Amino acid sequence: MTDPAATTPRDSAATADFAGSGKRVFRIEAAALEAVSARLDGDFTRACQLMLEARGRVVCTGMGKSGHIARKIAATLASTGTPSFYVHPGEAGHGDLGMITDADVVLALSYSGESDEVLMLLPVLKRQGNPLISMTGRPDSSLARAAEVHLDVSVPEEACPLHLAPTSSTTASLAMGDALAVALLEARGFTADDFARSHPAGALGRRLLLHIADIMHTGADVPRVHADATVSEALVEISGKRLGMTAVVDGGDRLLGLYTDGDLRRSLDAGVDVRTTPIAEVMTRSPRTIGPDALAVEAAQLMETHKIGGLLVVDDAGRVVGALNIHDLLRARVV
Repeated sequence: MTDPAATTPRDSAATADFAGSGKRVFRIEAAALEAVSARLDGDFTRACQLMLEARGRVVCTGMGKSGHIARKIAATLASTGTPSFYVHPGEAGHGDLGMITDADVVLALSYSGESDEVLMLLPVLKRQGNPLISMTGRPDSSLARAAEVHLDVSVPEEACPLHLAPTSSTTASLAMGDALAVALLEARGFTADDFARSHPAGALGRRLLLHIADIMHTGADVPRVHADATVSEALVEISGKRLGMTAVVDGGDRLLGLYTDGDLRRSLDAGVDVRTTPIAEVMTRSPRTIGPDALAVEAAQLMETHKIGGLLVVDDAGRVVGALNIHDLLRARVV
């Protein structure tokens, strides 16, 4: 005999409306965010002021799912110009409270406002004089009443049909944390360059911090010949330096022109005698160049726009000081 219990999950899955369930969650959580947004008032402003005026950092704490949200809020604050870190409330009671100085502001999350591990920290924080901002779903809770500022993230209902798993409530808390971070970012005048400096390994960091001088070839690695060199001598330079081009310079290293692999093919098609023809007769005059202080991403844009594979780098006096090609940009992960 077949066990009915063994077939029930499969039968249920066959008839489940997964997309419908997903859309219902989005509707409920969107309504929750609207409800919390409507309550942003003077308490939100005071919370921002406390964080902005802090002599130290914003210490975020919370237990369970609230702890996960607190950890993310701390990371977002730190990456947008507000020094912040997360402290686990359980570990705090066993020594990590020493990480919190009297110059810090504490942001404590607990949807019930009654998490024992968080409440246990309050007497110590009060004695130390730390301003306390609470984020709960119950304005009458112990944590909310103990705080200088309370942020109400209560939601009409959880998206979980059992009304057990934190869903809408954690989304609301996460959004409140983002709202704090963005409001502080704008108040500080935090810029994209500031963001890049705290994300040097990320794509944005590379786009905003990496300059041509950081990746260009320099010195003897820069292919160059003088104007009286022959095309064959230029070809030797191109092959030796392996950048697919060579600069043509005068005696002071000032740029006169450029000769590339593509120019060589055109020269051969035109029947040019590469052994006797001076490079000055077939080079590209006034080629596109870039300065060493420009961003590497600008070089990528130039190459893409003009369909070229490399650029010479010149200083303000027109002297060739470097060279780079698309492969250099690829190695630097700019493109």
